[in-house]
Amino acid sequence: MKNYFLLLITVMVLVFNSPVYATQVEFPQVVLKNVPTDIRVYTEDTLEVITLNNEIIPLIERDGFYKGTITLKDDKIQFKDSSTSYNYPLLIPGWLSVLPPLIAIALALIFKEVISSLFIGIFVGAAIIGVYADGASGFFTAFLSVLDTYILNALFNEEHLAVILFSMLIGSIVAVISKNGGMRGVVSHLAKFAKTRRSGSMTAYILGIAIFFDDYANTLVVGNTMRPITDKLKISREKLAYIVDSTAAPVAATAFITTWIGAELTYISDGVKEIEAAKGVKFVESAYSIFMNSLPYAFYSIFTLVFMFILIYRQRDYGSMYKAEVKAKEEGINEETISSSELQKLEPADSVKPKSYNAIIPIAIIVFGTLVGLLYTGMSSMHTEMLANGVDVSKGTWSAITMADGSYASFFTKLGLVIGNSNSFVALLWASLTGLGVAILLTVIPRIMTLKDTMETVVVGFNSMLSTMIILILAWSLAGTTEALSTAQYLQTFFDADFSHTWVIPALTFILSGFISFSTGSSWSTMALMYPLVIPLSYTVALNDPNYSEMMILHITIASVLAGSVLGDHCSPISDTTILSSMASSCNHIQHVKTQMPYAITVGLISLFIGIIPVALGVPVWITLTIGILMLYLIIQFVGKKI
Repeated sequence: MKNYFLLLITVMVLVFNSPVYATQVEFPQVVLKNVPTDIRVYTEDTLEVITLNNEIIPLIERDGFYKGTITLKDDKIQFKDSSTSYNYPLLIPGWLSVLPPLIAIALALIFKEVISSLFIGIFVGAAIIGVYADGASGFFTAFLSVLDTYILNALFNEEHLAVILFSMLIGSIVAVISKNGGMRGVVSHLAKFAKTRRSGSMTAYILGIAIFFDDYANTLVVGNTMRPITDKLKISREKLAYIVDSTAAPVAATAFITTWIGAELTYISDGVKEIEAAKGVKFVESAYSIFMNSLPYAFYSIFTLVFMFILIYRQRDYGSMYKAEVKAKEEGINEETISSSELQKLEPADSVKPKSYNAIIPIAIIVFGTLVGLLYTGMSSMHTEMLANGVDVSKGTWSAITMADGSYASFFTKLGLVIGNSNSFVALLWASLTGLGVAILLTVIPRIMTLKDTMETVVVGFNSMLSTMIILILAWSLAGTTEALSTAQYLQTFFDADFSHTWVIPALTFILSGFISFSTGSSWSTMALMYPLVIPLSYTVALNDPNYSEMMILHITIASVLAGSVLGDHCSPISDTTILSSMASSCNHIQHVKTQMPYAITVGLISLFIGIIPVALGVPVWITLTIGILMLYLIIQFVGKKI
């Protein structure tokens, strides 16, 4: 018995101490042929390189794993160490990865129907993966995976759920303040300022710029608040959606105190560290300073705001927008998105006296509550981070905030850093829930409506958002297929890392960023992909060219990523902010895309040929801005028609 026990112990020791595999390599599910792809390497050993197909792959240590970049030309996968384990990826041609978003966008524009177009785009992406994985049978299983994989994955995303909840809460607030007479009171007050089509559009434009700290809050608040006023003034829903959409991202992307800045500063800081490590240089400018110095070169955002102001002031339009404006002026607004029965549910009773504060207070709570939430979550995040880094916060978190290099940070720099580190989704949820609670109290306490009727109105508000939420979920699901197919990585390959023509780099950055954003529907993912590529590239190429200032080229390139991302976002039918702009303005989504796209392309071309290329060649930025604004004015004057 004793011998058997010793034998058992010996076997167990051998089993648990003998490594089956020393190293485990994790490939993405899909790898594109001849396209650089990131892999993860898990091992208990210290590794600097790994050898794949006789090629030495450098590794970078990350949290719990090593990261490397490989390029597969065929199905051959052979590691030098035969004990290395790995998952076998699907290898597909790169051009297939672009098909799903392009098909979805083309179908939406051709048939003017978004839901089926997005579904087909997701199905095409799922079918590509399914067929390469399982052969012909994968085509049939792809139909089911649209729901059980891609749509579910989109819904399991915490940020996506936050946007859905925030949008539904905004819809319910709009319903309540419409039913209790608050919105009618606001309309009567704003009508004193917005008496004409010009002043009405200008009011929406100013509100869009005023709510600068978050693009979601900007879109939903301005669109829902201004819609009754612009309807009354016979301003088309398409024009309102354009104003809402084109004051949201351009302002949020370039203002120095917004929910975007945290991600922007992170990407810039990481790029700077990579340059310093590779080139042995030390940057004098902080990431925040680099961002601020890049703002004068954010031509698309600047020109978009100027272009819109001229359009409104001159009351001229062209293309599809002109037709929409003429139709609205002659026929009035045709309500298409909400049925007449639902509209009647939102009409206040005849006995209800319109009181603007019933709407102003909840809306103000959303706006200022979001800002307070951003500050609170940002301070909390920075406090935790500083404690983890051993920073002395005994005199207060605010006092302890400094630049990354430990230097003094001004008030506005600290404010920007705090908001940049905030949780915008939590702040939006807190503010909208509080706003709804206050709207309900303002309705029930004065007995404008009973609690039962008020809650029924809340449900009506939820229902009014349903169709848009379906589109938004499908757009996120399509983005999931493009991520699985590495669409953005394929598009990145058009930017040669060995490119040496310095002045062309910002222009190519702008074009490629625009196309990636258009194809994926996300300016955020575009920034995440482009910044790590172009920050080191632009600086290194300019550093080796005595005819150019490396910092100036870096500033222009950073601004070009932002500008291209926003341009592509404005043109894409699958962009979440474009969808939300249509929703908030109650505008047909495809009509919004069709009317906004010519304006976005116009400004984009001026930004490229009058702004980005000339400044990269050395023309002073104030000259390019002046000429660009003049060109925009002339286009509106001679191409546009008076409404």
